[in-house]
Amino acid sequence: MFVEVGIQIVSMSYDPVETNRRFAQQRQIPFPILSDENAAHVKRFGILNEDYEPGHRFYSIPHPGMLLVDTRGRVVAKFAEPRFRKRPSLDVVLASAKALGR
Repeated sequence: MFVEVGIQIVSMSYDPVETNRRFAQQRQIPFPILSDENAAHVKRFGILNEDYEPGHRFYSIPHPGMLLVDTRGRVVAKFAEPRFRKRPSLDVVLASAKALGR
């Protein structure tokens, strides 16, 4: 459904590249999982979960959510949630993506 409106799905994790590769293979994930071990992108996108200090095993974990990033690397929409159990509605994200394409 996202491909039809020109969206490439990509996931990002603070885990190392090899961990992400194994996870994607085991779960047969059909999209890339990027590694952001030092949280550079998470910080730049403004989604760093600041509940964890540097050195903590969960440091660099982002707030859960989705970003719509244009081809220039600019965040054009952000759907972030304060807690990991809640995720943004795919319908809302898809509607926003469609509106951006107009």
